[in-house]
Amino acid sequence: MAGAELIGIEEMREVQDVLETGVLMRYGFDKERRGVYKVQAFEEAFARYCGAKHALGVTSGSAALKVALKALDVGPGDEVIVPAFTFLATYEAVLEVGAIPIMADIDETLNLDPRSAESRVTDCTKAIIPVHMCGAPAHIDRILQVAKKHGLKVLEDNAQGCGGSFKGKKLGTFGEMGIFSFDYYKTITTGEGGMILTDSKDLYLRADWYHDHGHDHNPNVSRAMEGRFILGFNYRMNEIQGALGLAQLSKLDRVIGEQRKNKAAIRSILEGVRGVQFREMPDPDGDTATFLAFNLPDAALTKKCQKVLAENGVDTIYYKENLWHYVPNWEHFLAQATASSTKYPFKDPCYKKEIVYRREDIPRAEDILGRTLVLPISVRMPKGRLDVITRAVEKAKKAL
Repeated sequence: MAGAELIGIEEMREVQDVLETGVLMRYGFDKERRGVYKVQAFEEAFARYCGAKHALGVTSGSAALKVALKALDVGPGDEVIVPAFTFLATYEAVLEVGAIPIMADIDETLNLDPRSAESRVTDCTKAIIPVHMCGAPAHIDRILQVAKKHGLKVLEDNAQGCGGSFKGKKLGTFGEMGIFSFDYYKTITTGEGGMILTDSKDLYLRADWYHDHGHDHNPNVSRAMEGRFILGFNYRMNEIQGALGLAQLSKLDRVIGEQRKNKAAIRSILEGVRGVQFREMPDPDGDTATFLAFNLPDAALTKKCQKVLAENGVDTIYYKENLWHYVPNWEHFLAQATASSTKYPFKDPCYKKEIVYRREDIPRAEDILGRTLVLPISVRMPKGRLDVITRAVEKAKKAL
């Protein structure tokens, strides 16, 4: 559970600062808050950590995707290329702005395959969303090349890879914009919450205005008297989330360091299993080590291995059958059952195509995920846990 494992006195102190002022809202009440601006401080610290010029805190990683897409001017009639293996919110955000998500295949990194992404480009394509799934980088350099060749925007979904990097540069800073999630299961957590990064002042301002009803946040006038450039909605991060984020960010490198140590120990145990191979890493030094993904020669052996491990106290995730992270398993999405009775935006008159999502269009995802098990890595390894894993793996070796 990553950052949630380390919640302690540091978080309590930061939150206490907020509670003592009584001001929970991010904006306004300057006199009452007595200089306490936790969201602003979190944004500034997060931008410095990642090496980005601008950061904007929002209510969730899902909201971050939508706000960023709005800032990028993605909307009706546009297509956005998204990998088949991702959390549902990546697709939902595209639909939320009125655009159409186009499903592309993955490669051995478990992330977006640059070749598949390029094959999906049409005259309607506006953007690509590479997702750094399970804490490790995609081939982001190759994806950027595809985007540049076709004049596309890149929005990095780094909800699961906070603190990760590719060749020394932090994930979330390669595209025009990048997003992060801080929900309870993420590398660092604020309970809920998200962040948007960009080096573009124009994109930052558009996102900033949109996430707060169009307020232009002019410091020279009171909040109620600000100007407005665009309409927006409310996706503001609150001060308690900002306070938690500050404390958690100070622990991020520790979280990743402990996960890397624990992952290496578990991987060394699995290396003794015949036929086991590990997920491809474009840059092993940039892995956050939140998960350990390994595969076997075929789906039957993989399921058998999962069963034996589970019977001996080691649970793994088989994402091919997961209901939230693999497009072919989203029955409501495949039925185009959006919140609109007209099935907007799938049936939007601005979009003239019929779109379908078929397993045969993502053969590598079908194969790779069908042979892959994923083991979550904890920050605090309980005493004796490695012994349990070792015994379970020995049982699996004999069964396979």
